[in-house]
Amino acid sequence: MITVADRAGISRETLSKIQKGDPGVSIGNYASVIFALGLGIDWMGLADISEDKVGQALDEERIPRRARNIKA
Repeated sequence: MITVADRAGISRETLSKIQKGDPGVSIGNYASVIFALGLGIDWMGLADISEDKVGQALDEERIPRRARNIKA
């Protein structure tokens, strides 16, 4: 437990709160623990816009029609 807290850069008390599911702990601390445990690699693509087809379609809809046909 001490090693995980040290690797995550948080206190043992904060790690204990995370283990108990305390909603008052910041999401950044949760992420630090996930990466300290070596589980963060799968999360790296979570916000990858190139994989977000719905987001890309919504962005495309927001572009004025006259600008959609212009290719850079």
